[in-house]
Amino acid sequence: MPARRQKKITISILVPFLVFTLFFSIMIWQKYRSSQEVPVAPPQQNAKGYRSVTLFFAEDGTHLAREAREIGNCDDDNACLKSVLHELLNGPVGELEGTLPDGAAVNTARIEGTQATIDFNRTFSDAMLSGSSAEMLAVYSVVDTVAVNFPQVQTVKLDVDGNSGVILHHLDLSEPLPPDYSLEQPPPSEPEDSSTGPVNDRKEGVTR
Repeated sequence: MPARRQKKITISILVPFLVFTLFFSIMIWQKYRSSQEVPVAPPQQNAKGYRSVTLFFAEDGTHLAREAREIGNCDDDNACLKSVLHELLNGPVGELEGTLPDGAAVNTARIEGTQATIDFNRTFSDAMLSGSSAEMLAVYSVVDTVAVNFPQVQTVKLDVDGNSGVILHHLDLSEPLPPDYSLEQPPPSEPEDSSTGPVNDRKEGVTR
């Protein structure tokens, strides 16, 4: 067989073999490379499965005070709002005092833009403790709790059984209310009436 023809046969056999070998080598390299890559972990929720919130309750029946609480993670702000209000209705776990009447419940709660709207059942207004201070603490325990946990909320509208024009004995709930954190400060104590002593002294001085 002539050398040139033998060389052509050898090349015709060798080229497919080299192509196959190269292809096989690339496949092995890609498989090895993929096995060495670290997979990207999907986003994880809070590992402990809860969210810290702040609730407002009464202290000494005169002002509001904060209590920390933990709730389960929720899917959106409206779901979180309902969970926060549920904890507020459950009352404090420490030494603070509940502000909302027993039997009060939330019908609906939602956040739209900068306003939260909460619709309570009739018990919220009918069974509320009488007195301007009791009403103030009850209403603003709700308003301040919502505002402090949802910074986008600037006003809170409180309805009762779908009625948006509720007026309590001392508070008008027909308009949205902004938070009032000044209610955390105890009211100033009244100075003791010290006039009795000096008056008596002056009287004694006169009679002498």
